[in-house]
Amino acid sequence: MENKFDRTKHVYRNDEFAELLKDAVRFFHGTPVFGLPPPEPFAGSGVYALYYIGRDGIYKKFGDSINRTEYAVPIYIGKTVPPGWRQSRTASANTGKSKSMFLRLAQHAKSISAAKNLNTADFACRFMILEGVAQSMTPSVEAALISRHNPLWNSVVDGFGNHDPGKGRRAGRISDWDSLHPGRAWTANQTGERPDKKDLKRRITDYLVGLR
Repeated sequence: MENKFDRTKHVYRNDEFAELLKDAVRFFHGTPVFGLPPPEPFAGSGVYALYYIGRDGIYKKFGDSINRTEYAVPIYIGKTVPPGWRQSRTASANTGKSKSMFLRLAQHAKSISAAKNLNTADFACRFMILEGVAQSMTPSVEAALISRHNPLWNSVVDGFGNHDPGKGRRAGRISDWDSLHPGRAWTANQTGERPDKKDLKRRITDYLVGLR
């Protein structure tokens, strides 16, 4: 047993992992882009991004300039994992059968469609499927992409990825996203504090000013 702490003995470094992560990010940015949701169901899990391409509303700068000629800056980045992954129970035979990625994208499309001031036609998506041992990279790739892009709905506006909290938790605070984009049925029964919309819109404007 050690009696003196030496931090250097606890720090793991591996340049190969850093290069592997960079390669994964490069691959992600080269994947095909689809409408939301994609045109047909598919099996797989991994990392995905949503892009706003509309030309009106509070996010119009994305469609007018940022994403006008390429899908440059996502508005949201997320990940999915196959059933049992967190408990290390995922059987290799089942990893190619789970449609967790498609189902999550379809769920996001449903949330956007339910919003009174958004349209799914103004959104696109890309995704990267991670299989086998590569599945362990899923959180790292997601974190690397979020760090690189700082997506609006991951940072300034929270709550897009929320689910129905259930009857026992309906008194919770209304999320920023649901305050700006009302319409999801389960939020109608939430009675908690509501965010200041003026403050949210100011923060969104400040964020967009910084985008080039």
